[in-house]
Amino acid sequence: IKVFPQASPIMSEPIRLAKRLAAQQGISRSAAEEYIAGGWVEVDGKVVEEPAFRVSDSQRVTLRQNAVAEPAQMATLLLHKPAGYDANLDGQKPAIKLITPENRVADDHSGFNFLKRHLNGQQVLCQLGYLSSGLQVYSQDYRVQRKLGKELAHVEQEYFIDVEGEIAEHGLKRLNHGLVHEGEALPPCKVSWQSDHRLRFALKNPQPGQIEWMSEQVGLQVTAMKLQRLGRISVAGLQPGQWRYLYPDERF
Repeated sequence: IKVFPQASPIMSEPIRLAKRLAAQQGISRSAAEEYIAGGWVEVDGKVVEEPAFRVSDSQRVTLRQNAVAEPAQMATLLLHKPAGYDANLDGQKPAIKLITPENRVADDHSGFNFLKRHLNGQQVLCQLGYLSSGLQVYSQDYRVQRKLGKELAHVEQEYFIDVEGEIAEHGLKRLNHGLVHEGEALPPCKVSWQSDHRLRFALKNPQPGQIEWMSEQVGLQVTAMKLQRLGRISVAGLQPGQWRYLYPDERF
């Protein structure tokens, strides 16, 4: 009796994810690519964002519920930057590294899927200093970049400042309106006590070092600085290191 070896099953070559999804869902290749780029497609339970990603017959491709086939939107990211991180993207300890799925605030209702591409081409806006904390904004959106670039001087900024020392007589009044720097009177701003060692500053277009200088003129030493609000957007609800997307209906 002759025994003939069984033929090995023919395995098809892996194909592009977009082609597989289009055939599986009965949709166009372009729609499949938009689903994939939008973070709506999983391969063996993991989101894949690259339409050219190759999949084999044995891999399971699924389209997530409520998937929308549309071009990926430009993202604006709001981070509560802790002190000791660089706002710059190329700093020694860049704060943007904190923007991970794990650090996203649980009640973010922006509707955005977290995509790796949302970290590409980001611009640092209203940059916080290394020792400052609070609202740090990153954006790919040219409208937000313009608002917080060319128009930043007209956007009110609110800071919480921790201070040490004894304030000079009439010091609070002088902080609000009465200080002169290099022969020019500083524009009026709103300064008030929040607690025994914390001041609130609300002002437009503060220059680097301005708040520290103002505080020194009335006998106070700044020990910590936090940007609480930028225009209409507040850092409230975000713990240090947490972040969220700017919601579609929010404006600075």
